[in-house]
Formats: sequence, C-alpha cells, structure tokens
Amino acid sequence: MTKGQAEVHKKSAYHHGDLRAQLVAATRQLVEEKGPSGFTVAEAARQAAVSTAAPYRHFKDRTALLHAVAEDGMHRLAASFDARIASLPPGSAEAITELGCAYVDFAAAEPGVFRLMFAAHEEKPDSLTEAGMSCYGRLLRQTALHLGTADDAEETTAVALPLWMFVHGASFLLIDGKLSDTLASGRLRGLIDQSTRRLLGG
Repeated sequence: MTKGQAEVHKKSAYHHGDLRAQLVAATRQLVEEKGPSGFTVAEAARQAAVSTAAPYRHFKDRTALLHAVAEDGMHRLAASFDARIASLPPGSAEAITELGCAYVDFAAAEPGVFRLMFAAHEEKPDSLTEAGMSCYGRLLRQTALHLGTADDAEETTAVALPLWMFVHGASFLLIDGKLSDTLASGRLRGLIDQSTRRLLGG
C-alpha cells in the first residue's frame, strides 16, 4: 500500500466509525490512569493520535465522550457474561455464580471504568441506561430460569437484586482496597458461590 493509499484508507476508516472506537479506547486508558475528571478532550485526541478537532466529529463534548466509555464498558461486561456462561447449564447455580465472578473480575481489571459505569451522569443518554439494563437482564434471565419464575418479574427480582447487590458491593470493597490480598485472591470466588447458592435458596 502506498502512502497515498494509506491516507485514503485512514480517512475512510475514520468515516466508518474507527475514529470513534479509537477515541473511546484512548479515553478508557486515560480514565484508568487519571480518573474521569483528570484529562481533557485534547489529551484523548493526542492519546488516539488524531487532531484535537477530530473528537468533535463524534462527541459534542467531554461528557459525551465519558458517556461513550461507560456505555462501551457495559457492552464489554455483557459480552464477558455471555462468554463466561456459554458452556454452563442455563439457569444453574454455577452459571449465576460465574456471572458474579465475571462482574468482580471486570471491576478488578478496570476499576476506573467500572466506577465511571456506575457514577451519576449528567444528561445520561438512553443508550447508556439500556446498556446497563442489558447487563442486569442477563442476571434476571438466569435467575428466572433457575427459579422457574419467567412469568413472575417480582419474584425474579426479589432474588436477582440481592445477588447483584452482593457482587456490586464486593466489587467496590475490592477496588477500594478493603479486602485483604488473601481474601481477594483465594476466597472471594468461594464466597460468591456460597452467597449465590444461599440467595437462590439452595
């Protein structure tokens, strides 16, 4: 590929959305390094190796860029859920435990993004809310399959909500350094499994 062809390819890729993904990835890294309030759109542009004007092709401001990072996190978390339970019996205690472990693992791997995903957002877009509900919906579906309550949303939620509350709290305890290294590395998975089975009534 000649230099001229490479430039055309680069511009075409940007036009088709690669620029947006590039900026989200760059911002995600900055969020981990500096926190959501510790960088500028210009820094995100430099991190993505694009002009300082380029982000405004897809994002009206810094807040919109952070919304996109949070939404991307929700989508990646949902994909992790799907991958982790793909080989497990639907609705099994093992599958529901694995959802909890995937949740905690995501928080441990990307604490900055995880905090951003669940932060209070100004002018929160519907797409971010929907992405979050899609994640929670996976737990609801597995819980309903386990309990046989697909037609009873209230009963399903009565069990699924405490399951989510447990792993959500455990995730923040972990990334806030409130759990010892021994607990984090050796016993947390066992505790998630134990708590899941108790909350499921098993």
